[in-house]
Amino acid sequence: MEKYITTPIYYLNGLPHIGHAYTSILGDVMKKFEQMRGNNVFYSTGTDEHGQKNQHSIEESGLSAEEFLQKQSDNFKNLFVDLGIDFDYFVRTSKPEHKKIVQEILQNIYDRGLIVKKSYEGLYCEGCEQFKKKTDLDENGCCPDHKVAPKAISEENYFFRLEPYRQWLIEHIKNNPDWIQPAKFANEVLGMLREPLEDLCISRPKSRVWLGVELPFDKEYVTYIWFDALVNYISTHNYGHNPDFENIWANSNHLIAKDILKPHCIYWPIMLHALGLNPVKHCFVHGYWIGEGGVKMSKSLGNVVDPVEVVNLLGVDALRFYLINNMTMTGDSQISVDLLKQGYKLLANNIGNLQMRVLKMVQKSLEGKVPSKSALNDEDKKLITDIAGRFERIYSQEMSLETVSELADSIMKAGDATNAYFAANTPWVLAKDPTQKGRFDAVVYTTLECLRLIGLALYPLAPATAEKIETSLGIELNEFKAEFKPFELKEGSTIKVGDPLFPIVE
Repeated sequence: MEKYITTPIYYLNGLPHIGHAYTSILGDVMKKFEQMRGNNVFYSTGTDEHGQKNQHSIEESGLSAEEFLQKQSDNFKNLFVDLGIDFDYFVRTSKPEHKKIVQEILQNIYDRGLIVKKSYEGLYCEGCEQFKKKTDLDENGCCPDHKVAPKAISEENYFFRLEPYRQWLIEHIKNNPDWIQPAKFANEVLGMLREPLEDLCISRPKSRVWLGVELPFDKEYVTYIWFDALVNYISTHNYGHNPDFENIWANSNHLIAKDILKPHCIYWPIMLHALGLNPVKHCFVHGYWIGEGGVKMSKSLGNVVDPVEVVNLLGVDALRFYLINNMTMTGDSQISVDLLKQGYKLLANNIGNLQMRVLKMVQKSLEGKVPSKSALNDEDKKLITDIAGRFERIYSQEMSLETVSELADSIMKAGDATNAYFAANTPWVLAKDPTQKGRFDAVVYTTLECLRLIGLALYPLAPATAEKIETSLGIELNEFKAEFKPFELKEGSTIKVGDPLFPIVE
């Protein structure tokens, strides 16, 4: 099966932060998870290069628009490469092929009388690049996300009517309970749909915003940033010109943070419906990363987590695993360099130390060879089959936020169980007693086989570490597959001790 995974495309007026890193890492984890299940996956991420915020940053930079956009887009692209993110397409909305499809869609909708021009007065939040109702604001009259009061703007613009589609969207959400996940966010959208929807302003006058896709039917205006950006999900696959488009779109999956719930789960499905297309198959919504103690991250507090700094300190895989293992399904999650160090130590103690201890034992007492499994007892077999069965069950499921979170948790639990088994069976004592050779071999084989299964399951979250584990066991894999058959580690294979998976960090 062909699956299509997308992240949002990110505003490039600033440097990439931990939120950008998380969503794109999550997409990569889901891609690798599905590939292990035997599915083909196309994964896109990228940058949103239009709109007022980006325009102001260009004007302040002293660079030309082209130079600024290229430089900033490269910051994101290079970070994602460094984070091991295997995207198939990197979106840039300044590309001519994207602009062309945006204009074709606008002309299509305009020609059918779905876009009208009228005067409008409203409160505009530049941070969200959206007009706000007073009910959208906090008690101080500010945007709850940007903590700034929106500006009152009066101007003539083009509008796309949303209200005629409201009841259809309500029914779609109710009839497709797994469309928006977790369910709490589906309920939030239904809450937004209780009241009639205002017309969506889909243009900005060039006198105010010149950085955007020009309206094909009025050269004095550019396209509203969301009506441009959301189209990236279908322009990536050359919508309108690709005979295989509908097959690809049928298995499409969006990953978004909760702050862009409304554009993705109200504006976007209505836009698609107007084009005669189904909404995306799944929209996975996650919360924010906040500072330790529940304090919002800010430069003034010095609690901003820089993904580049973390990678330089702890490595890519430790960051990837922490982000997947610690994002809660129902709210925001805490992160700091200290918390990341704690997560690193957990991995080192759980998997890293276990691997190094048993490998050195094999090297010292078994001439570096995987021992026989002929003397495994019921306890040994049960541990191996329990771990294999747990991973088999997880990988039998479709990807979701819940599934990848369960995978991370199960890896740690499998490591705990194997460590407990190793400690209880004291192989270092058995090694000294020639009469216990069979039992020693069985304990070591069981531990190595559990490590093999853990390494295999770990691949989507920490691919480099997974490869190191399998290589250390004498296994050379061209690709990782979700095949968790127990007792598959070959007797007599040569182990390779190598460097620690998670070296001590000062």
